[in-house]
Amino acid sequence: MKVYLISISFLIALSACGHKADQHFKVTEVALAPPVVKADNEVLEKAPVAQYDAIEEPSGNSNTTDQVRDTTKKIIKSGTIQFEASNINAARKKILQSLKKYGGYVDEDNQTTNSDINRKEYNLKISIPAKYFDFLVDSVSASADKIDTKNISITDVTTRYIDMKTRLDNKKILETRYLELLKKGTKISDLLEIENKLTGIRSDIESAQGQLNYLNKQVAYSSLDITFYTKATTQNIDDQFTYKFKSSITTGWDFLKNLFFGIISIWPLLVIAGIIYFMLKSWRKRRRVKKEA
Repeated sequence: MKVYLISISFLIALSACGHKADQHFKVTEVALAPPVVKADNEVLEKAPVAQYDAIEEPSGNSNTTDQVRDTTKKIIKSGTIQFEASNINAARKKILQSLKKYGGYVDEDNQTTNSDINRKEYNLKISIPAKYFDFLVDSVSASADKIDTKNISITDVTTRYIDMKTRLDNKKILETRYLELLKKGTKISDLLEIENKLTGIRSDIESAQGQLNYLNKQVAYSSLDITFYTKATTQNIDDQFTYKFKSSITTGWDFLKNLFFGIISIWPLLVIAGIIYFMLKSWRKRRRVKKEA
């Protein structure tokens, strides 16, 4: 019986100790609990303006960069071609038809005529979707009687594109962070400081976006500078000599006519000059007679 009572007392003591240990564990958990969210907000709202300068752009190793690197290659194609064509008007018409077929457009269209050597020349600066660039070059080459020069340039701008896209995305992320701070700010000085930062960031975003758009256009549309001309034949040169000979005679005759009518137009001066001449001549004659007498 005594042993039984001792056993019961021992179990009760163990139970009490376990209960106390439980209570101590719970108190410890409460003591280590983090501050409430409200306290965090108060700290952010009371933060000095200097903290806004500490906000930096995301590094180039962020997820944004990884997403940009998944793009395809960015290639810019351009070229120049110069050729001779016996029928320059037909060649021009064929080029414009091909350009329309492939969805391109003319940036510049210049025509030059050199009458001295009877040479007519066209210069077309065109833009065409990159996927049709090679087709157009072949079509233009087919219009030539003789190709003088033909240069094709291919530039890989993938790295440049990735760099520009990454910087643009990072600027946008930075803008978002400052907008979040703007919502939390309470002091006028802090709000003005954030607005100044946002103005600079948005200016950078606009500039970067413009450069990226221009690069995208260069990638999407290839450029081709086409110059084609027709040479003067021997017969044309002979005709040109005859024309120049006749023109020279006509020019000389026109000069004589202009000189004649020019003299007539100053007849009053000629009359006065004649009267003065005869008066001087008469005076000298009388003077000479007196000396002889």
